[in-house]
Amino acid sequence: MEDVPIEQIVTTYIKIRDKRDRLYQEFKENTAKLDEDMQILKHKIVELSKLTGVTSFSTPTGIAYRTVKNRYWTNDWESFYTFMREQGSMELLEKRIHQTNIKEFIDANPNVHPPGLNIDSEYEITIRRK
Repeated sequence: MEDVPIEQIVTTYIKIRDKRDRLYQEFKENTAKLDEDMQILKHKIVELSKLTGVTSFSTPTGIAYRTVKNRYWTNDWESFYTFMREQGSMELLEKRIHQTNIKEFIDANPNVHPPGLNIDSEYEITIRRK
């Protein structure tokens, strides 16, 4: 690739990216309709399950079963943190670092290094259309 002019590399990259974007948009549009159709069918199965009082259906082509999926959240973080501390249950949260906030903190405090913080850096190339 050393003898390929940079203009040709950038032009080819943009063409490939444009094709990928078109294909991805088509994919999103097609799968959105399929997802919608699948949700309608799932809703019908839930309704049939409620109506018949059964939690699973076995057919020659597959099995459908109803389960309960819980999702937990809080509207009062201060009270929730207090509760976790009182219960000694800090494991109720996931451990992860907010990427944007830590970058802003490091940029604002270049001489402060939080203990245990690791940073991986790599070069990234951004190519834009003119």
